[in-house]
Order: sequence, then structure tokens, then C-alpha cells
Amino acid sequence: MEAFDDIRGSRTADPWADTDVIDARAPRFNQAVVGVVALGGVVLGWPVLWALMAAQLALGLTLGRRWCLSCVVYFGLIQPRLGEGELEDSRPPRLANMMGTAFLGAAALAWWLGAPTVGTVLGALVAALALLAAATNFCTGCEIYKLSARLRGISPRHHDRIDAADLPADPPPRLFVEFTHPLCSECRAWEQRLAGDGVLVKLDVRERPDLARKYGIAVVPTVLAVADDGEVLERLAP
Repeated sequence: MEAFDDIRGSRTADPWADTDVIDARAPRFNQAVVGVVALGGVVLGWPVLWALMAAQLALGLTLGRRWCLSCVVYFGLIQPRLGEGELEDSRPPRLANMMGTAFLGAAALAWWLGAPTVGTVLGALVAALALLAAATNFCTGCEIYKLSARLRGISPRHHDRIDAADLPADPPPRLFVEFTHPLCSECRAWEQRLAGDGVLVKLDVRERPDLARKYGIAVVPTVLAVADDGEVLERLAP
């Protein structure tokens, strides 16, 4: 593992320490591994493959990326050759891994309890969704997370305004508020997009986790158009 740490200096984010963000290509590589293993279980009729993959995902989720074999392979062997990709919030792919763990574990259990058809259907579903994510970058679990974030996070129906104390003094009639992270690639893209369009207030969720909790920020970047009295006019991202 020390050999992998030697290339840390060439990265913006330390994959083992900066776990609130992740190289966007890493989840796609992991999905490819999950999809191939799940498909192998379906084709060969080996539920043990589903159980082993579920156990490996569970280890990574509970003990960290150093216990995730696909993470070790990607960050230790692949990323050093391709370079670091865009950095994104790690919470959406984490939910996808949790869903994969649950479905693959259920598939293996169903097979061993005498319901091989149910197990095969569950295994095939995981294989199809994982391979779809690997091939197209459409991650069903990630999209479910982002949808739930929009539903429970800051919005006119939940938090309809930003407190004046969290805004600059004498704000203009309309400004943009971005809940951001210093390592987030999409956050920087939004900052460039909004440059010149008005005042942009950046709230770093790593430095101000209290504000992230206060406004229910579940994913970065979250970008809002806000009136001078703090009323949320429009949610631009996610």
C-alpha cells in the first residue's frame, strides 16, 4: 500500500484521506467490476459470486477504500497512468454501492433458500444496471440519491430562504449562493459559468458543516439564485 502512496503528490485529492470526493472514473470502474461479477453469477449459476461481491462492497463501505479491491486497483494502478479525473461528491456512488450490496446479498440468499429464479433476477438486475453505469455513466443509485437530495434539501418547499447572517452585507437584488467543496470539479465549473452574471457567495461545506446541516445540503455543488432578502428564487444545481 505504501507504493500507492508515493504518487499522492501528483493528485489534487488523496483517494485514501479525501473521502468526501472521488475521481468520477473510479465509480465507473467499480461498476464494471460489479457488473462482470454479477453477470458471471447469472451465467454460471454461482451465487457465491454474488455473495463475495456483496461482502467486498460491504467491506469498502464500512472499513474504507483501502479495503475495496476495485478502489485499490483503480487508485493504485489505473489512475496513475490516466491521471486524475474530475472530482465529484462521493455520496451518490456510495448509495449505489449500498444498493448493490443489498441486492447481491439478497440474490445469494434467495438462491440458497430455494428460490433460484428470484436470485437470478436480482443478480441480473444488478449486472444490467452496473454495466449500464460503466458504459454510459448513468448510475441509477446516484440518480436516486440526487433526487432524494433535491426532495429533502434546500428548496422552496423545505428551506425557502437563506438567513441574512449567512449572506454578505448589503447584497444585490439577486445573487447566487453555491454550497461548494474545495476539491469539487463541478463546483469550479459552476463558478466559471456564473462569473460575470452577478455576485456569487461560496459556502464551503468542509469549512462550514454547520451550514450544510442547517440547510440540508446533501450533495455539492448546490447552487441557488437568491433574492436580497434571502428568499430562494431558483435552484440551479443539482
